[in-house]
Amino acid sequence: MLLLNASGCLDALTAPDVASSLDAFVTKTVTPEPRAGNAPVRIAETEHGMLNAIGLANPGRDVFIRETLPRLRELNVPLWVSVGGFAAHEYAETCAQLDDVTIEVNLSCPNVDEAPDSAAEIVAACREVTANPLYAKVSPHSWDMAETVRALEAAGADGFSMVNTLRGVALDSTLRTKLARGAGGYSGPALKPVALASVLAARRVTELPIVGMGGVCNGRDALELIACGATHVALGTILFADPDAPARVLDELEAEATRAGFARPADAFGVAVGAVANLAN
Repeated sequence: MLLLNASGCLDALTAPDVASSLDAFVTKTVTPEPRAGNAPVRIAETEHGMLNAIGLANPGRDVFIRETLPRLRELNVPLWVSVGGFAAHEYAETCAQLDDVTIEVNLSCPNVDEAPDSAAEIVAACREVTANPLYAKVSPHSWDMAETVRALEAAGADGFSMVNTLRGVALDSTLRTKLARGAGGYSGPALKPVALASVLAARRVTELPIVGMGGVCNGRDALELIACGATHVALGTILFADPDAPARVLDELEAEATRAGFARPADAFGVAVGAVANLAN
């Protein structure tokens, strides 16, 4: 199992020690052109999590490849580059310029207005131009996760990252939205049941690797994702409050696996999937 960060939840250049405690570092999403992102307020806490409407703020592909990527390579941590865009060819153009990295294709940002091409079309376009490992990051809003996963696998995905944030709204004391944009991406502990359901549905129809994420705060959360079929686990919102979470979660994961009767966390892989299958029979 690899332990990663969720895209956008860690700046490796300002927190290199935290990045080095992970098995791989996932960058913020890179788009072809620079983006300032949405107007503030862009982050708001809620009772059970956090809303963000950053809006894919980034310096753009050229600056990332020329300046940021070389600095990230100096950290000697395996790199996953999150790639975004607003048409299939934009994703593909970025993927074609990346070497020796895993690519996470961001198919599901809730904080931008532009409507991209279909997810399968985007993955297929990227597959044509790169031999790098290609992970599809999917939305929890998918009506039929199994159908989505089948389509993306057929289009050439090598694995899946699930899930991205849910769309949500929070109001302040004046009954106005806390975020200037109104809605934002909802993350944190309350997202875990959604993530578990998505991973479980995906694992029932694919043997490809899955990075499970959404509400992971401790070792038990990570173990539950593994039991639902996650091959790897990513930490997101917890990194804002606890930069030492990677080491802590790994220690807790070992303890939780032992408590659940497994010699090691990997032995819990897919246990929940088997239980569902048995009930279906």
